Amino acid sequence: MATMWWDHGMSGWGYAGMAVGMMLFWTLIVVAIIALTRFGTGASEPRTISGYQPQRESPEQLLAWRLARGEIDEDEYQQRLAVLRSTGQP
Repeated sequence: MATMWWDHGMSGWGYAGMAVGMMLFWTLIVVAIIALTRFGTGASEPRTISGYQPQRESPEQLLAWRLARGEIDEDEYQQRLAVLRSTGQP
């Protein structure tokens, strides 16, 4: 028995594979367009919740970090801390 010329021996699995391949292809195209759009507009920064303000470190905390990193010595830390506290900084 001869197969018809339009069949080319492809079964239902061949058609299913072709359908999955097309879905993957178009998904890749859409993802690429979205990525290029975000990259081009600079929208790659993380989104923040409306009204949310990240906590800022106090001047005393920043001074303590500088001491811990070795940017300033103990004497300079004490002097700057005294200045901060005398000016009423939180």
